[in-house]
Amino acid sequence: MFKPTGIMPALVTPFTEDGKEVDEPQLRMLVNHCIDQGVSGLVPCGTTGEFVNMTIEERKRVIDIVVDEANHKVKVVAGTGASNTAEALEMTQYAKNAGADAALIVTPYYLKPTDRGIYEHYDTIASKVDLPIILYNIPQCTGLALPWQMVEDLAQIPNIVGVKDSSGQLSFILAVLEKVRDKINVLCGHDEVVTAALAAGASGAILASANFIPDLWVKIYNHIQKNELQQAREIQYKIQKIARITAKSGPVGTKEALNMMGFKVGPVRLPLSVGGELTYEEREELRLDLEKIGKIQPKPVKFEIEKKAITEQFRAIDVTPEIIRDFKLKIGEALAGGGSEVAHIGLMIGTKNGPLAEAYAKARATPTQGHEPLEAILEPNLKVKPETLIVPTVTIRNMRQASMVYGPAQTAVAKAVADSLADGTIPKAAADDLIIIANVFVHPSAVDRQRVYINNYKAMRHAIRRAIEGRPTADEIIENKDRAKHPFKYTP
Repeated sequence: MFKPTGIMPALVTPFTEDGKEVDEPQLRMLVNHCIDQGVSGLVPCGTTGEFVNMTIEERKRVIDIVVDEANHKVKVVAGTGASNTAEALEMTQYAKNAGADAALIVTPYYLKPTDRGIYEHYDTIASKVDLPIILYNIPQCTGLALPWQMVEDLAQIPNIVGVKDSSGQLSFILAVLEKVRDKINVLCGHDEVVTAALAAGASGAILASANFIPDLWVKIYNHIQKNELQQAREIQYKIQKIARITAKSGPVGTKEALNMMGFKVGPVRLPLSVGGELTYEEREELRLDLEKIGKIQPKPVKFEIEKKAITEQFRAIDVTPEIIRDFKLKIGEALAGGGSEVAHIGLMIGTKNGPLAEAYAKARATPTQGHEPLEAILEPNLKVKPETLIVPTVTIRNMRQASMVYGPAQTAVAKAVADSLADGTIPKAAADDLIIIANVFVHPSAVDRQRVYINNYKAMRHAIRRAIEGRPTADEIIENKDRAKHPFKYTP
């Protein structure tokens, strides 16, 4: 009897650009990419695969494609869950006939059956389809937790071979391991707690982020198998923000990561959307962290600044222009964080002989009371390059408020400019030719200085990147107009 082990990506379902059809060539490409990275299995048509937003015919076709392309190189665990038993039974039988090695069946959702209903759901399918079955607990999606006591009971059924837990609650995994580790395998489905779950005794993991960082999860798994816990921890720490964003956003963040890395898997289907489950801030943070771990590689990009033609190694994605020009005036905007410590940056980047230079000089010479500008400095007497002026957005009325703007926010802006220069976002050869003016929003009630620093650093980094790349483009604005709201529409 098949026993699930190792790292298995919960495959996204690639769609065509309009989202209307499954993109078969891209799905086959993704299957081979994951196999090449050392995964032990593939899981199509699960939560990350958007199975609830697909027709039964589409789901069957995806299972056929994955089984065919995998060609027995790795195991295929087909997602066959449904809110009603008859449909789940039909899909599970189809998966068996298609050649899948096992079925992943989610707890019945929406109508929230009692324990009796849950048991009969799984028992009916297991008794009628001779295929290994993995139970699937994901209460944040189903609205119904699968009790560990029910898992203990279901584990007595011979062809129930495992349980995937995506709740993120290690107590559930430990309870199941305590009771039935000799009967079924336990798989972690929550990206943030993988190392802890594997160290506790889980047999493997089915993960959304294993679509785009499968090699790193395989390394963690192998380290745990060799009792090399510290090495596994260090990798988990390195990718923890990626894991956190992916666990929160599911298929939205996973598809954005793949698309940014050059694997064109298309959009998610409504009601999911970028800007919803994955905020714009999180998308930018995901990009930065993928760059840090080498999943988005720098490539030569040409900058035209004044009469200079500069080629810089730039970590470009699909929205990055091949030639970046028009440095007379570029604008960028970004939001980071929430609550009283929320940060909002609106900035302008331009050449020293362009229209921004006049504004820069005027702001210095005739400051507006309560909005006095300050040059960004990295340390005393060391101005950041390009020269950067920060201007408070909200009128400063007291010393406490001033200390927030001219303290952690100012330091964060300077560090963001320096890091943007260091990583090539701002071309180094043009550092002396450009100037920046940044309007910095710090809420009057902000009290957490560290959070003010972090949020302003993020917002400044994102705003600089957007200004340089000319984002959002007109197409992005049109695409997002119906679901976008300014964060300060109803607040000061």
